[in-house]
Amino acid sequence: MKDFARLLGCAAWLAGAPGYVAHAFAAASDGTPSPVFGITLPPGYRDWGVISVAHEAGNNNDLRVILGNDIAIKAYRTGRLPFPDGAMIARLAWSFVPSEENNKVFRRAQSFVAGAPINVQLSVKNSKIWPASGGWGFAQFKNGRPANQAVIRTCAPCHAPAKANDFVFTRYSPSP
Repeated sequence: MKDFARLLGCAAWLAGAPGYVAHAFAAASDGTPSPVFGITLPPGYRDWGVISVAHEAGNNNDLRVILGNDIAIKAYRTGRLPFPDGAMIARLAWSFVPSEENNKVFRRAQSFVAGAPINVQLSVKNSKIWPASGGWGFAQFKNGRPANQAVIRTCAPCHAPAKANDFVFTRYSPSP
């Protein structure tokens, strides 16, 4: 558990390092909207506030940071549900790899850091445009290009189990 807390601490530091986040996801959007919901990567999303960080195991096996625009951050901080229209949540994911440099300092294998970028997923709240999906539109981008229609059509059904939390899985992480 202690090592996992360190892993999350490293991921939190990484998420707060805008220069690294900007570098890791430097591939600019080509401006093509995601199919189904028509969402594009919003300018400046990499500078949004940190909502949470996580390590996902199993098939995902990634490190991720969840970011929110000002509307989403305010809703999280005040506990407002449902999220107001205009809230945007971004999930940035990386593979995770051992840090040989850090492990030398710790004198054992325990440190993991972000590796190659995987993708960016977006959830955008607009209850008037997307009432059939709980008011949320979804998108996914890899190297600035949107995922195909088949991938995007899986988003709303995947979020259905989180209906009680306005279709959002991530909780706001407390400050250390």
